[in-house]
Amino acid sequence: MDIGLALPQFDFSIPGERPLRWRTVCDWAQRAEQLGFGSVWLADHLFWDLARYGGSDDTYDVYDPFAGLAAIGRLTTQVRLGVLVASVPLRPPSVLAKTFATLDTLSGGRLIAGLGAGNYAPELDAAGVGLEPPRTRLERLEEAIDVLDGLFAGGPFTYHGRHYRTQNARCLPRPVQRPRPPIWIGGKGDRLLDLCARRADGWNTVWTWTFDDYKERLGVLDRACDRAGRDPDTITRSVGLYTLVGEDEGDLRRRFEQLRERTPAGLLGATTLEEWRIGRLVGTVDEVGEQLARWRDLGVHSLVVSAAAVPFAVVDEDGVELVAASCSLVPR
Repeated sequence: MDIGLALPQFDFSIPGERPLRWRTVCDWAQRAEQLGFGSVWLADHLFWDLARYGGSDDTYDVYDPFAGLAAIGRLTTQVRLGVLVASVPLRPPSVLAKTFATLDTLSGGRLIAGLGAGNYAPELDAAGVGLEPPRTRLERLEEAIDVLDGLFAGGPFTYHGRHYRTQNARCLPRPVQRPRPPIWIGGKGDRLLDLCARRADGWNTVWTWTFDDYKERLGVLDRACDRAGRDPDTITRSVGLYTLVGEDEGDLRRRFEQLRERTPAGLLGATTLEEWRIGRLVGTVDEVGEQLARWRDLGVHSLVVSAAAVPFAVVDEDGVELVAASCSLVPR
């Protein structure tokens, strides 16, 4: 099972560092590779707020994921590079194909092309595209996969969909990975899982999941694969989880209090460690190793950790080393 790190990317990502320095992002990408993580990840947003997590609606700035991954690709040699997930409403697929192909070329074939339907209304309004109904966004997502597929072959490619069109479009040089970089889609709804079964190489869902809730979604995906005539094992399964690891129980409690102190107001409130364990990757090194093994046994191929109480953040720096130690306990 690949363990990936959600890199700090936003102005809330590192306590006390606002604005976030680009050097910090680079340092964490290189450190992740040195610690043995198999992948590093950036999000695709123009800006972000923490209201959905219980925080304020103040907006935070963020680095562009595609320029960022291009730079990180030149600073690393082994880790896979992924975006969770490219917002299709913000990225015309004929242009996105060129971006993905270039990233795959620059990194020597290490790209994972994450795609999402887009659901953050403030940035979509700011970009002038607006938040469309769920069905329309899923239609766009499927057509985006059509266009990426066609253009990853190089072109010329002509396509006439309901939402997107191309006319003798080209995408050269082609991606290094053949026939295409793996396309993962992010989300958890029934219709999205049906699309995943029919068209995607991988499925990602984040950031809080219990084993039972995830197994229920796996059942939906399996049934969608049955309808599509596809082996469910051909879909890479990826889960993102908030993560906190301690050397022992006392150290874990100390680190949780530190997490509370360093997390933006409103997110943790009166939450106890016992409550926060639920649906997250939390425990001692041995306990987290056991949890990782259980996720692997559920069929998860990739687990992405966010070492904080918010996505794409690092609150406990040496705690990331403990995550790496937990990974070493999972039998191959």
